[in-house]
Amino acid sequence: MASQVAQERVFNFSAGPAVLPVPVLERIRDEMLCLPGAGASVMEISHRSKPFIAVQEQAKARLMRLLGVGDDHDVLFIQGGSRLQFSMIPMNLLRGQPGPAQYVLTGTWGASALEEAVKEGPTEVIYDAKDTNYDRLPKVSELKINPQAAYVHVTSNETIQGVQFPADLNIGNVPLVCDSSSDFMYRPYDISRYGLMYACAQKNAGPAGVTVVVIKKELLERSQANLPGYLNYQLHSKADSMWNTPPTFAVYVLGLVAEWLEETIGGLDKMYAINQSKAAVLYEVLDQYPQFYLGHARREDRSLMNVTFRFGKAELEKAFLKQATEQGMDGLAGHRSVGGIRASIYNAMPMEGVRALADFMTDFAQRNA
Repeated sequence: MASQVAQERVFNFSAGPAVLPVPVLERIRDEMLCLPGAGASVMEISHRSKPFIAVQEQAKARLMRLLGVGDDHDVLFIQGGSRLQFSMIPMNLLRGQPGPAQYVLTGTWGASALEEAVKEGPTEVIYDAKDTNYDRLPKVSELKINPQAAYVHVTSNETIQGVQFPADLNIGNVPLVCDSSSDFMYRPYDISRYGLMYACAQKNAGPAGVTVVVIKKELLERSQANLPGYLNYQLHSKADSMWNTPPTFAVYVLGLVAEWLEETIGGLDKMYAINQSKAAVLYEVLDQYPQFYLGHARREDRSLMNVTFRFGKAELEKAFLKQATEQGMDGLAGHRSVGGIRASIYNAMPMEGVRALADFMTDFAQRNA
């Protein structure tokens, strides 16, 4: 990347839309006017054209390899973000089932998913950390799972509270439904444990506009014919995600991010090691100044994607954000509903940016403690 452009780019710690890999942005720039072999921009060509079909097929194939998706699951590209999935999931998987949908509430987004599910059918909350302000996660042994449940819904990483399940949950034969929007592809997975995994791309996998749904094929049989067409998983699967015009540009970029993960990073094992190292740099500062920086999540449940904290002196928050911005670090303000500080260090955030923030945090603490 040209030095002038590098100097103009800030370290973007926004929770989403979020940072993208620089090589991906450069590739988008180079192909913006004309996708190789297409004679036009990817935003101009038909979704039925051979060039775009190749783009979508390659994106799907790369995701399947990265995630370890086998013949038992399908990968769908759907619009509407995770909020649409909050409704589509109970419409398709709860309607007509003998048991309730069970929800594990570990933060804001899990609670939001529940709000939509109750409109569709019977639900049960089998864990809710609201009393401790969503600072911890449950062990599987704490969850009273109904063997007749339609599914169990969890949020793998809560961006607002900064708590994250560190591994795939094993809940037995009940379908596990997981909102992986903010940590999608940050580590390897055992996809066989998931009935459905979904992720809006704009946090860790691409631009806003496309949501990836990885669904067990046997669950597609639950989608009833009386559902509105776009809300029917089975129709999306049968049409290979082209039941309507797909979000072509977002799918194209998602494919480039998957290519970067596969060919530049070397796969999800290596990405996971990098993410562990990046998070350790910031949590080391929090642990060094525990009275100054008040981390939200309990240590054993800390997120590798979203580092959240407040100050022992609340008046320091504005000064911290102002000075961080002046030093080229943006997007650090916590969610509007809770305030505080949130550093989102997704896959594409370079270690250089993490170290710059850690150095600033250390200096800020020493000057203001």
